[in-house]
Amino acid sequence: MELTPDELAGVVDVVGPVTREELTQACGELAFKRGADVDEATFEAAVDAALSTYHLVAVTDHDAEADAPLVVVGPTAFPAIVEGATDLPHILDVPDRDLSTAAVAAAAERRFREDAAEAVRAGDDERIQALLDVSYDLEAWGSVELATARGHLDQATQSS
Repeated sequence: MELTPDELAGVVDVVGPVTREELTQACGELAFKRGADVDEATFEAAVDAALSTYHLVAVTDHDAEADAPLVVVGPTAFPAIVEGATDLPHILDVPDRDLSTAAVAAAAERRFREDAAEAVRAGDDERIQALLDVSYDLEAWGSVELATARGHLDQATQSS
């Protein structure tokens, strides 16, 4: 069973902040309920893709009682609730976690700046353009200012 980035965001939206392991477990539960294959590698790849497109954001610096980064719905997501997802909070043993909006925005901004620097270093015009689009979503979603980073991305596209 494959889930789109928006469907993964829908799972996180229903369950709340989760570790990657908990999100993979949630995907497995959904697959089991549908009688589909439970392929953890497919779920992991889908989570990686959703993180790279900012449908999901990993927050490492948080006050929640979790040893691992927590995954939350990101700025580009339009969470889609898949069949069976509303049962997940009753099936999974995931504690309620409350992350500050400042910590979530800071994590997304830090990741964006790292991704932007890497895209410019690599001269990856396609990734640069995608990040330019993400920058507007990210500013509207969290209290971050990305005008300078956007300027660097714009310069990189003009010089290539």
